[in-house]
Amino acid sequence: MKFILFGDSICYGQFVSPHLIWATKLSEFLQNRTNEFWLNNPSISGNTTRMALERMPFDVQSHGIDILYTQFGLNDCNYWKSDCGVPRVSEIAFKHNMLEIIRRARKFGAKKVFIGTNHPTPKTSKYEGLNISFQESNERYNEIIREVAQESKAILVDHENIWKSKSLNLDEYLLPDQIHMSQLGHQIYFEEISDSLIKNISL
Repeated sequence: MKFILFGDSICYGQFVSPHLIWATKLSEFLQNRTNEFWLNNPSISGNTTRMALERMPFDVQSHGIDILYTQFGLNDCNYWKSDCGVPRVSEIAFKHNMLEIIRRARKFGAKKVFIGTNHPTPKTSKYEGLNISFQESNERYNEIIREVAQESKAILVDHENIWKSKSLNLDEYLLPDQIHMSQLGHQIYFEEISDSLIKNISL
């Protein structure tokens, strides 16, 4: 059974040793339960959904797929000074890109699709010259992810709401850049995603 993780640095595990990231923990977890899974993680740090769609034919479609976990948004929702006040990927484009990723995965065999929101961050200062912060933009894109899950009937792993419900100290669960997860953050992701897999597929 081919299980593909398709995302950005949150799936790739930026700034944390490979054996400590949630994707590696998940691979070991699946291997200990069954030998039927081949897990592949072609996630790339810095990717937006626009960039991901360009590489999806090789990284996902060419291998065939039974289960997809996808998570994007932290790059899409970001604002660069060079973009004159617009996000890297607009909200409407982000929604259609996520729906397209799911449509393509299903066309190439995915019987189960999991989609994750992004965890909260403490980045609440407004962008220079804009009336929005990174975290406010993150929350707006997370709401789009929930809409995509509902419209596409994908299985939602709502990291944002889970983290908020646990009242986590973000300084412990995120690295100093206030975006990427620490070892503790990766452990939380592993627990959330593995729990969702247990509930939704036969392991």
